Amino acid sequence: MSDADLTATPLTAEKIQPWLVERVAHYAMIPAEEIEADVPLAQYGLDSVYAFALCGDIEDTLGLLVEPILLWDVDTVAALTTHLAELAAV
Repeated sequence: MSDADLTATPLTAEKIQPWLVERVAHYAMIPAEEIEADVPLAQYGLDSVYAFALCGDIEDTLGLLVEPILLWDVDTVAALTTHLAELAAV
């Protein structure tokens, strides 16, 4: 799914999670198939630098403003997906 397709219709968890998995895989430098939704992002080696970058991607692509500290509070792909879907629904 392209970034344009992602934002062309309302954002849902079903759209957000595959995109988020791809971004985490990109920063972790591993195949997306190895990203598990319930594994803490820190276990993939995502540190504060990657948190800032991922938050920038979220803002640029999804149009949702999130603080990098969120990635320590909502620390799995599944939890972050849910949080972003809730933000998008507002």
